[in-house]
Amino acid sequence: MARNIKVKIAETEYSILAGDDMMERNLRLAADEINNMLSKYDSRFPDKGQLEKLAFVALNQAVSRLKMQDMLAAASEEIGALTGETSAYLDRVKQ
Repeated sequence: MARNIKVKIAETEYSILAGDDMMERNLRLAADEINNMLSKYDSRFPDKGQLEKLAFVALNQAVSRLKMQDMLAAASEEIGALTGETSAYLDRVKQ
């Protein structure tokens, strides 16, 4: 059941529709992660504005997502290779 939740990012509260419990959990965890990263950037770059720090967070998250996509693609290729090797082995054993 969809419900309207509130999350706070960088001292601004946002009203967001969460489609289910998992979506609500993920939205809250994401907001927490963004705020934690902003806090680290606040201490490392006190002279930078909030918008710049949010850009750093967005860039960091995009790089992390791309890295995970690469890892997933490599794992999928490995699964395909192992599946082929297993099938070939089983075919040889059956003969």
